[in-house]
Amino acid sequence: MKIQDKAEFDKINDFGTGNPNDMFAKYFIGNSYLNPLVVPGKAPLFLANVTFEPGCRNNWHIHHADKGGGQILICTAGEGWYQEEGKNAVELLPGKVIVIPAGVKHWHGAKADSWFAHISVEVPGENCSNEWLELVNDEQYSALSK
Repeated sequence: MKIQDKAEFDKINDFGTGNPNDMFAKYFIGNSYLNPLVVPGKAPLFLANVTFEPGCRNNWHIHHADKGGGQILICTAGEGWYQEEGKNAVELLPGKVIVIPAGVKHWHGAKADSWFAHISVEVPGENCSNEWLELVNDEQYSALSK
C-alpha cells in the first residue's frame, strides 16, 4: 500500500523509524532513517529497520565477502524498489524478502510516491565490506514508474 502521509506511515511502521541515517547520508538521494533492532556486537546478526521517505534511494553498491556475506531485506511497510545491475527493478511490498548474495551490484529504496521500510540483515561472512558506487540518477529512477 502506497503511503505518502508520514503520520499514517508511522502507524504501520511497526519497527520504528529511528533517527536520521546521517552516517550513510552521502550514499542516499533523499532522507533515510535507521533504527537498530539489536545492539551491535551483542547479537550474531546486525538487524536494523531502514525507513526511506518518498523518492529516497541508496546508491548502487556491492556487499563484498571472501566467504558468506551479503544482505537480506525484509520489506515491512509502504512500497519500494530493488534492482540488480543488468536486471529489471523488482517492486518491494510488505512481506517480500530479497536475498542479495555477496558480490551483486544493486540498489534499493522507496517509490517516488510512498514511504517505505525494510529490515536490513547483514549476513555474516569473512572479510565483509561495502563498496558504495554511483548514484541512481533521476532519469533511471523516474523510468521505473512508467
